[in-house]
Amino acid sequence: MQREFTGKHMTMILVAGFGIVIAVNFYMASVAIGGFGGVVVENSYVASQKFNGWLAEARETEKLGYSADLTRDADGRLVVETRGVPDTAMLSAELRRPLGKPEDRSALFEQVAEGRYVSTEPLPSGRWIARLTVETGGRRWVDEAEVR
Repeated sequence: MQREFTGKHMTMILVAGFGIVIAVNFYMASVAIGGFGGVVVENSYVASQKFNGWLAEARETEKLGYSADLTRDADGRLVVETRGVPDTAMLSAELRRPLGKPEDRSALFEQVAEGRYVSTEPLPSGRWIARLTVETGGRRWVDEAEVR
């Protein structure tokens, strides 16, 4: 004996199907938002007004002619090899995770040789984005690098 397929049956299939699609979309959106560790500005309009100033600062730092290579040693400490940076420079870094749960850290560096700096504390394993700052004589140089 076969049952008759009615409009009620079709309605239930459509409601259930769209309900599943909507539930999955809400779940995926909540996972995406909860796991985003990127850079977010408080007010995008204000940030857009400051953008040209940020570009001018970047051009000024390029004129200094500094360069730096950032690596991690076996102990987990960050090692910075600099070129063109005066010995009186102070180095620091702001670190953040590029993915996953947001985690921020700061790092200070000690000069161990000419043009070579080592962080005072080891960095936990994993991927990091380091915003390296070199300050000397009232001038500031900033660069970003990925640390693995």
